[in-house]
Amino acid sequence: MREIIHISAGQCGNQIGAAFWETICGEHGLDYDGRYVGTNPLEKAGLPVYFNEASSGKYVPRSINVDLEPGTIDVVKNSKIGTLFRPDNFINGQSSAGNVWAKGHYTEGAELVDSVMDVIRREAEGADCIQGFQISHSLGGGTGSGMGTLLISKIKEEYPDRMMATFSVVPSPKTSDTVIEPYNATLSVHQLVEHASETFCIDNEALYQICQSTLKLEQPTYNELNHLVSSVMSGVTTSLRYPGQLNSDLRKLAVNLVPFPRLHFFMVGYAPLTSIGSRSFRSLSVPELTQQMFDSKNMMAAADPRNGRYLTAAAFFRGNVSVKEVEDEMLKVQNRNSSSFVEWIPNNVQTAVCSVAPKDMEMAATFIGNSTSIQELFKRIGKQFSAMFKKKAFLHWYISEGMEEQEFSEAESNMNDLVNEYQQYQEATVDEPVDEVYEFNDGTEPLRDDF
Repeated sequence: MREIIHISAGQCGNQIGAAFWETICGEHGLDYDGRYVGTNPLEKAGLPVYFNEASSGKYVPRSINVDLEPGTIDVVKNSKIGTLFRPDNFINGQSSAGNVWAKGHYTEGAELVDSVMDVIRREAEGADCIQGFQISHSLGGGTGSGMGTLLISKIKEEYPDRMMATFSVVPSPKTSDTVIEPYNATLSVHQLVEHASETFCIDNEALYQICQSTLKLEQPTYNELNHLVSSVMSGVTTSLRYPGQLNSDLRKLAVNLVPFPRLHFFMVGYAPLTSIGSRSFRSLSVPELTQQMFDSKNMMAAADPRNGRYLTAAAFFRGNVSVKEVEDEMLKVQNRNSSSFVEWIPNNVQTAVCSVAPKDMEMAATFIGNSTSIQELFKRIGKQFSAMFKKKAFLHWYISEGMEEQEFSEAESNMNDLVNEYQQYQEATVDEPVDEVYEFNDGTEPLRDDF
C-alpha cells in the first residue's frame, strides 16, 4: 500500500491536522477511538494509506503532532479525537517560538528536530512502501513556518526520492495575525521553493470569503474554516485511499502539475459549496460541479485565476459520475476558456474519478490549479517584506537568534525570481524559446541551456 505520513507543525498546523483526521475517520468508518464501525469494504481497504492496525484491532493514524509549546498539543490530546493518536507521536517543547521564524528554524526548533526525526523514521520503517509525507503548517507564525520548513529540509535530505506535499496557510492581506508575518512567510517560501514537491496554498481571507459569500455564514469560526481545508486535503488524497476508474497519486499529481521544478505552488478549490438555505434549489451534476470548481470565488487562496493563466490543472470527481461526462466537461472548459490555459502545454487538465462519495454527500469535486496568478500572493508578501526590511524593522529578533541580514536578502531575491518566472511563463508563446536556468544541487554555478 502506498502509505503517507502526516505531520502537523505549530498551532495552525495542528488545528488543520485535527480537522483532517476527523474527516478521514468519518470517510473510513472509524469512530474517534480508532475502532472500525463501518459497513463498506472499500472503506476498510483504504485504511493502510494513513493508518497502522494495532494488535488490539484499533487503527492508529500515521500522524506526528509537533509544537514548541505544550498548549496546542494539550488541546488536541483532550479533544474528541485525542485518544486516536499514538501518545509517543506528540512532541512539544516547553518554550514558544513567539512568532519568530528564526526560533523555529535555528534555535528552539533545531533542539527538538532530532526527536521528531526519530519518530518519523520509526513510522517510515513500520510502513511497507512509503509514498511520501504531507505536512500542514502556516507560513506566518514561528513554529509552523520555521520548524515546519526545517523538518521539510531534513526529511528531504533523508528521503530524497519520496514526495513532500505541504498544505501551507499563507498570510492573507486583510486578516493578519502578527506584524512580522511577511518576514516569516518570505523565509518559508525560500525553503519551500527548494525542498517541497507540491505546496497547496490556502489563506484565511479566501476561506472567510467563501464562508461569508458562498456558505452565508455571518461569523465563521476556525472550526468551519478548518473543515473547508480538511475537505480539500481529503479530496487530494481520495485516489490513494479508494479504487477509482482513473487512479492518481501524489507522484502522478506532481508529474502532471509541475512543469518546472520551482513552480509547484497550487491553488485549490472544492465543490459543491452552497449555503444551507439554497441547497434544495440546486441539482448536483458534473457540469454544475465543473462550473463551480473553476469559479474564482471558490479558490482557497486570495489570488484571482482570471489574472493569470493555468499552466496545468487537476480535478478529482467523487461519487456516481461517468468518466466520459467528466472528460467532456473538462474539454468544454478548456475550449471555452482557451485563453486561460497556456497553449504550449496541450492536454494540461488531468482528471481522476473515484466512485466513493464523501460522507453524507452524493458527489463532490476537488480542484488543483497551477496558475501563474499565484504570483499575486508572493507579490503581496514581497511588498510588505521590503517595506519593513528597508528600515530594518524587527530584524533584531532574528539577528539575536544567529541569523544574518544576508539570508533575508537571499530569501527576498529568491521570491522575486519566483514571481518573475511565473510572469515569464504566463507571457510565453508556443514559438518562443525559453531560457531556462538549471542549478546544481550543491549550489555551484548555474548552467544555462543556451549552449
